[in-house]
Amino acid sequence: MRPAWYSVRALLVAFVCIGLYGAYEVLEAPGNQIWGHTLVHGPTDRRVVALTFDDGPNPPYTNRILDVLRATHVHATFFVVGRAAAAYPAVIRRIVREGNVVANHTWDHAHLYMQTRAQMRRELTRTSDLLYRICGVRTRLMRPPFGARDFAVLDEARKEGYTVVMWSVPLPADWEQPGDWTIVSRVVTHVHDGSIIVLHDGNEGLLCGTDGIPAQACNREQDVAATREIIRILRGRGYRFVTIPQLLALMRTADR
Repeated sequence: MRPAWYSVRALLVAFVCIGLYGAYEVLEAPGNQIWGHTLVHGPTDRRVVALTFDDGPNPPYTNRILDVLRATHVHATFFVVGRAAAAYPAVIRRIVREGNVVANHTWDHAHLYMQTRAQMRRELTRTSDLLYRICGVRTRLMRPPFGARDFAVLDEARKEGYTVVMWSVPLPADWEQPGDWTIVSRVVTHVHDGSIIVLHDGNEGLLCGTDGIPAQACNREQDVAATREIIRILRGRGYRFVTIPQLLALMRTADR
């Protein structure tokens, strides 16, 4: 029979773990500004929404999403992972050629707050330099992987001239492949004026099929279908789709 102190200690450990997890969830919530200013949403009096994609490029799914965007005359913002961009430069060039925006999602989808400042800078500059070589665009938009950030992460991003972009619509956990209509419902239920939506066209920048990762782990066919329906439904509600730079421009206009 275990002594009473053993049970008390186990209970205390459980409470501490729960408390730490709760604190993490609060501090890393996308709308939290305690670490510093980030872009969470656009003007709340404009019927606009920004559609963004993380973790690509990831053919053929990024290409199929681009097909949907082109067919519906919508432009989106793609937060790309450097190692994937290096593997698929033609997809990056297509993103830009068709009027969409590329932005920085670090080189290898690392937890930035677990890195030194020098490592953070390398994650950002290596990706930025690569995108410039591929498509001639020097992005000043970044999104930290997992949305994880602290004072140091935001300070380094600011020093490098970045606007840090988070989101206002809860993540639909599309990476779990819950079904395209589940993804759609989880998104459109929470959209309001000025919302920023995040979907995933890749899986942390992994090169499925070449990284030893099962191809199914990067299957984003549900996101392709969900993108089409999200556009259809939100347009039916009177929303206009904008890129993150366009959203920022609208905010500057609203502040005048």
